[in-house]
Order: sequence, then C-alpha cells, then structure tokens
Amino acid sequence: MPAHFLAALPNFLAYLGAAIALLVVFVAIYLYVTPYDEVALIRGNNTAAAVSLSGAVLGFAMPIANVIAHSDTLADLAVWGVVAGVVQLAAWLAARILLPHLKNDIEAGRVAPATFVAALSITVGLLNAACMTY
Repeated sequence: MPAHFLAALPNFLAYLGAAIALLVVFVAIYLYVTPYDEVALIRGNNTAAAVSLSGAVLGFAMPIANVIAHSDTLADLAVWGVVAGVVQLAAWLAARILLPHLKNDIEAGRVAPATFVAALSITVGLLNAACMTY
C-alpha cells in the first residue's frame, strides 16, 4: 500500500468517526422530536415511517458529506453538522405545519405524506449542502 494512503488514514478515520457520531446524534434527536416512534413503526413494516426517516437521514448526510469534502478541520464539521441538523428539524417542522395530520398519516402508513416529507428533507439537505460550499 502506498505511503500516502497510510498517511491519510488517521484523517479519514477521524472524519468518518465524526460524521457517524453526528449522524447518530441527529437521528437520536430526530426520533425524540417526532411525535411517533419511527423505529417501532418500521419494525412493524410501516413503509411511511421508513420513507420519512430515510429522507431525513439523507437530507442530513448530504451537507455532512459536502462539509467533509470542503472543510479544513473537525471543528468546521462539528459546527456545520449542528447547522445541518437544525435545518433538517426546521424542514420537518415546516412539513408538520403544512400537513397537520402528519402524525396520524405516518402512524397509519400513508406513503404520500411520508414521501412529501422525505422529498422536502432531501431537497432542503441538497440546498443546505450547496450553501455550505466555501
């Protein structure tokens, strides 16, 4: 294995570990904030819950990936990770306002509202990622 790969390995592991930690924290907060138990619903084969949560995870991961590609420090990643999480939670809140029956819809397995939430989360994540290019 070339030496430059081995030299880059500590940075790779640091950024990967930080990104996974940010993702775990975001998902934990997201699961706490939403009024339904996505994990239980997904275990119960609720496609709507899986679609909605997947959109939020992807919407959060896109800005994180972009920051990793463009940041100089792990501190940059941490700060922008918090921003990405707040933006995703704001997107969910906007969906909740636009769809006042969202809680019941997700619990009932209605895929259309869940798809809207996922699309909104991914779109906001993509825009968020683009804005984090500096």
